[in-house]
Amino acid sequence: MTTASPQVVLSVAERVPTTRRYLMCEPRHFTVEYVINPWMDPSKPVDTDLAIAQWTALKSVYESLGHTVETIEPVPGLPDMVFSANSGTVIDGRVLGARFRAAQRSAEADHYRRWFLEAGYRDVTMPSRINEAEGDFAWTGSLLLAGTGYRTDPAAHAEAQEVLGVPVVSLQLVDPRYYHLDVALVVLSEATATRPAHIAYYPEAFSAGTQRVLARLFPDAIRATEADAACLGLNAVSDGRNVVIAQESTHLITELQANGYTVLPVDISELRKSGGGPKCCTMELRG
Repeated sequence: MTTASPQVVLSVAERVPTTRRYLMCEPRHFTVEYVINPWMDPSKPVDTDLAIAQWTALKSVYESLGHTVETIEPVPGLPDMVFSANSGTVIDGRVLGARFRAAQRSAEADHYRRWFLEAGYRDVTMPSRINEAEGDFAWTGSLLLAGTGYRTDPAAHAEAQEVLGVPVVSLQLVDPRYYHLDVALVVLSEATATRPAHIAYYPEAFSAGTQRVLARLFPDAIRATEADAACLGLNAVSDGRNVVIAQESTHLITELQANGYTVLPVDISELRKSGGGPKCCTMELRG
């Protein structure tokens, strides 16, 4: 008989933030004019000015925490370019670009590729398999968690391991509302030499086998509720202590605070009309 590991709850003083560098894209051309996920409804009005205001507030939160925010120029005709997380995965300065499943977003990948080259990155690889970057890839500090089921090809996981030189764990998504890993799981603190990674996730977004994998790898994980997931509460950004999260995710916010995190709720209601939240708008530039 085995006994479950006791949950380790750390105080705020023990949660250590680390300074991050992010890439964002202003939603100057944001609208909902096609449907590529269950959140999108072109018949509902979109307030682009409000989306810009919400994005600007999100950017300001990062900067108030001491993080660096780089920006890429938005391109007319690419309304989802604001979701920068989908266009690159950067670990130790190596860049694996994106290849989108939806034709409507395919042009975004090359704009981001050019940004990386102009910013001085030299180790930039564009994928041969469909790969929606940090939409489906989550770095834990020791493992790259890789989602599949709706967007990223399973074969892209092996490609990511080869290009980025990090071990990859494949996770199967089974709920079309949570079509990307980053709307079903968030890395709250990365692994260190003395402490394992800490995550939060919505179990029902994953297959039964994947749920067992996550329980084995992260026994102390915070398990989000359906209500948390439904407002895109898991599409959050954490620096190890400060968690930027959709303000409607009240249960998850309470759990985060109980686990020693400082929570910064934000309004992403307009951006959510395309199925995006703080993480979708935020690519992390590591190394």
